[in-house]
Amino acid sequence: MSDTLVQIVRRVLLPVSLLFGFMVLLGVLITRVFARTWPFTVEDAVNRQFAGDRTGGWNDVSLVFSTLASTQMIVVVTVLVALALRLWLKRWREPLFLCAAVTAQALVFLLTTMVIDRQRPAVEHMDASPPTSSFPSGHTSAAVALYVGIAVLMALRAPSTGAKVAWWTLLLMVPVGVALTRMYRGMHHPSDVLASFLNGGTCVAIMVRAVLDRGLRWGRTKLPLVAPART
Repeated sequence: MSDTLVQIVRRVLLPVSLLFGFMVLLGVLITRVFARTWPFTVEDAVNRQFAGDRTGGWNDVSLVFSTLASTQMIVVVTVLVALALRLWLKRWREPLFLCAAVTAQALVFLLTTMVIDRQRPAVEHMDASPPTSSFPSGHTSAAVALYVGIAVLMALRAPSTGAKVAWWTLLLMVPVGVALTRMYRGMHHPSDVLASFLNGGTCVAIMVRAVLDRGLRWGRTKLPLVAPART
């Protein structure tokens, strides 16, 4: 048990804490220190451009992507995919990895918004504003952690390079679409969504090392990276 606790602290709690500190530092730099410096001075113009280009068709498309990354949808998809992985692979390592990545990004996101109280763009908001502030984007961060996490798992078991590329291309389209959607709908500045890629992506990387690392030992058992292929 002591070895397990040490691994959790070293591979999960410490890296996630450092990520939180970095996100807060980044938020302070963007919203206070360099707020009047390029490229952050052009964010208002970008926000107005997105708002000015709204059409009925794109409004519908943006609603789809925004809904895909809503809290309820992220929870449902995470649970369903985790259960499917458990049934497919007959073990908990991959489901744990995915759930841990999504949970970690949510914690970092929530704590960061409590410190960095950034106002949302000064354009019409197409969605009701949640109680959290604008920096970073929770929708984007969650989409990155979930769909990049799934891409990692699918790529690990893909039979060819072409299949790996296909999985990555398909699944990366979701967080990219969510990021554009959140700006289009007037809910976030460009730097908000870019910071969210950092948050979600880093949480996936942390959990790859903490949960999927082939050399990781939990207690006395060395756990392999992926389950053996079935014949």
